[in-house]
Amino acid sequence: MMFSTKAEYGVRVMAHLARRELDGAPGVSPIALGTIAEAEGLPLAYLEHLVARLRRAQLVESRRGAHGGYSLARAAETITMAEVVEALEGEIAPIECITANADGALVCVRDGQPGHDPCPTKLLWTRVQGSIVRTLTQMTLADLVEPAAKAQRRNSAAALRSAGTPRTNSETATA
Repeated sequence: MMFSTKAEYGVRVMAHLARRELDGAPGVSPIALGTIAEAEGLPLAYLEHLVARLRRAQLVESRRGAHGGYSLARAAETITMAEVVEALEGEIAPIECITANADGALVCVRDGQPGHDPCPTKLLWTRVQGSIVRTLTQMTLADLVEPAAKAQRRNSAAALRSAGTPRTNSETATA
């Protein structure tokens, strides 16, 4: 299954915001979308469209003015990747003919149609869809950015050490 650039770019925006939250002090100030676009190498006009979707889903907040910009609406630990992808892509379905009915059960559009046998591939596609949703639901935004944030902190500490800066007690304990 391939997600569109909406999911790819939107997840990158959310990860950028989460890294700022996890690396910074509480109450990190909002960041301009242009700054994110430049840092991530993404087109600003497209990101404006994506953050509007993320805002409607209450995943990001915006603030106007000289110190305005975007920030996460909630802590990164509470935002699942399923929420992000669904806000950007809509319902997650591996194939167009499989959809969820009102009670959430997955059905093939041909099921129950006169002259059609039950869909022989429905089991495969429902399992694929279930695996994707389960993975996205179990992973939070913090899970996504934590390994990179830890590596960046390690690299920064190593750079300081090589520059002759003595280690702190916490760096000595983790080295």
